[in-house]
Amino acid sequence: GQGAYYDPVMIEMGKRRKHKGYTTDIITDITLDLLKNKRDKDKPFFVMYHHKAPHRNWQPGPKHKTLYDDRDIPVPETFDDDKTGYADRGTAARAQKMSMKDLREPGQRRPGDLGDLKVPVPKGLTPEQERMWRYQRYIKDYLRCIASVDDNVGRVLDYLDETGLADNTVVFYTSDQGFFLGDHNWFDKRFMYEESLRMPLLVRWPGHIKPGSINTNMVLNLDFAETFLAIAGQPIPKDMQGCSLLPLLEGHAPADWRRSMYYRYYEMPGPHSVHKQYGVRTERYKLIYFPDLDEWEMFDLQTDPNELKSVYDDSAYAKIRDELKAELKRLKEYYGDDDSVTGPAWPPKKMKKAKR
Repeated sequence: GQGAYYDPVMIEMGKRRKHKGYTTDIITDITLDLLKNKRDKDKPFFVMYHHKAPHRNWQPGPKHKTLYDDRDIPVPETFDDDKTGYADRGTAARAQKMSMKDLREPGQRRPGDLGDLKVPVPKGLTPEQERMWRYQRYIKDYLRCIASVDDNVGRVLDYLDETGLADNTVVFYTSDQGFFLGDHNWFDKRFMYEESLRMPLLVRWPGHIKPGSINTNMVLNLDFAETFLAIAGQPIPKDMQGCSLLPLLEGHAPADWRRSMYYRYYEMPGPHSVHKQYGVRTERYKLIYFPDLDEWEMFDLQTDPNELKSVYDDSAYAKIRDELKAELKRLKEYYGDDDSVTGPAWPPKKMKKAKR
């Protein structure tokens, strides 16, 4: 699985070993040991430094266990979205099981399990008080885990600075996906809505990237491998589906850069009862189809950035809706998605080279 926060068992070259301590510190210790002692210092290096945090069940490290004890974390703008019953969206938003009330108490799943909340819900709370209590328990532990990641990423960056390696090292900081931090009263991810679709991406490359610059082109995690190959001066295999970000990093966006992206989620039945879905997102619009429900949602991200009201059935958007459906069909076919995502045909054996 994705491991334990304390005293984790890790696999190295096929051998299991139990480490003592907190996983975020341990992963950093291993990374620094590799950089300091286990690489050929006359050759370039490539390090993938990936953390378990902040996966469930959000257990803070020793240094951050009491962080935020002196305050309440503000709720997001859409925290009360569920009180409307997600009236202007479809069945999927109402059927999910990833709201504050779904955070597990100790022993709820199995005896001895800490659950998400670590302690039982206090007695005598009103429904509204319990709702807020659950949010504070969740968000504080989540942010405490993130604080440890921040500290430890700093340790690695400090090493690069102190050794002079930073001047000739490209650093990518990203995540596997975004996350709902109480937005829409949810935790977790999976939906194509903005909070989980968008990912952090920071890149530092002295002499190539202007410090503090911002690029707004649409990029995907499909692009990372191609980018690393391009930076290293290596050819990009024709069956890779992404595009090198090298021109964007150097401030030269190609005129034919992608203007839409495809998304697919298919794990249903699965965690949190999030229905299967696929869709297309452009710079302004998003179209999502839920095949098991035969339902569509469409959002105008310029007028409705929080995606609170689907405009799929709004006649004013009919032309845009048809254009998005055509683009969705094109992307679906181009990536070889033939709807067999839970069978042996997934991933497709033959994948075409992706267009920008």
